[in-house]
Amino acid sequence: MGVCPQPASQEIRNIQTSSVPVRVLHVTDPHLFAGTDSSLRGTVTDSTLKAVLEHYRQSGWTADLVAMTGDVIQDDTAEAYDRFTALMEPLGLPIYGVPGNHDVRSLMQKAFSRPMFHYCESVTSGNWLITGIDSCLHGDAGGRISDQELDRLEAILEGTKAEHVAICLHHPPLPMDSKWLDQVGLKNARNFLNLIARYGKVRATLFGHVHQEFDQSYDSIRIIGTPSTCRQFKPGSDDFALDEKPPAYRRVELLPDGSVESELIWVNCEE
Repeated sequence: MGVCPQPASQEIRNIQTSSVPVRVLHVTDPHLFAGTDSSLRGTVTDSTLKAVLEHYRQSGWTADLVAMTGDVIQDDTAEAYDRFTALMEPLGLPIYGVPGNHDVRSLMQKAFSRPMFHYCESVTSGNWLITGIDSCLHGDAGGRISDQELDRLEAILEGTKAEHVAICLHHPPLPMDSKWLDQVGLKNARNFLNLIARYGKVRATLFGHVHQEFDQSYDSIRIIGTPSTCRQFKPGSDDFALDEKPPAYRRVELLPDGSVESELIWVNCEE
């Protein structure tokens, strides 16, 4: 089980933003390889991430930061993380990431030690705190937030002066109504949900892992999942099944009153 390290000098970073609300570009599960032409289930993941990022750049919508919720790579190589950082750096945005079950923590931490990249860190912007936690289990596609990581999250929620909080993690804290996916969900979701509901200031969680769209509420907290930048999984399936929907990303706007606006963007790579 993982515990996300924090910078020795400060636990919570601050960013300046001129936009109201706080705008978050949510991208997840790119599953990159060291090779640019390598494919996952027939999809060249380098190409689809490039298409997503190009769509964002051409859209006219500008983010204050990027939330990356895991499965950055697929092949356990440092070179795949180098591909990711090379593709993301031209955005000129701070990138806050958490690991997924396909990530290699030591390699991801090294890659995210570069300028603009932040591994499981917290950031305050306006009256919002955005924080990332590790929900991964070594050698297991399913997730569990360790006791130490829950304690760290509790300390963050206890100590923040922000009025509103958004939490990023890899695994879904609510059932997906998909038999096979729910077997690899967040095993101690109840502990997590009880904790974040207790403080009354968590307004949203963002997650990946499921390669499909999700947007529900739990105790007035928006629980939002974003499809992958590569292949998608078929919703509601009992057994593993692929969907034919294209790559996607999400525009999330965190408003000063604590409400959350979200727009899911599907990217047609054939255009």
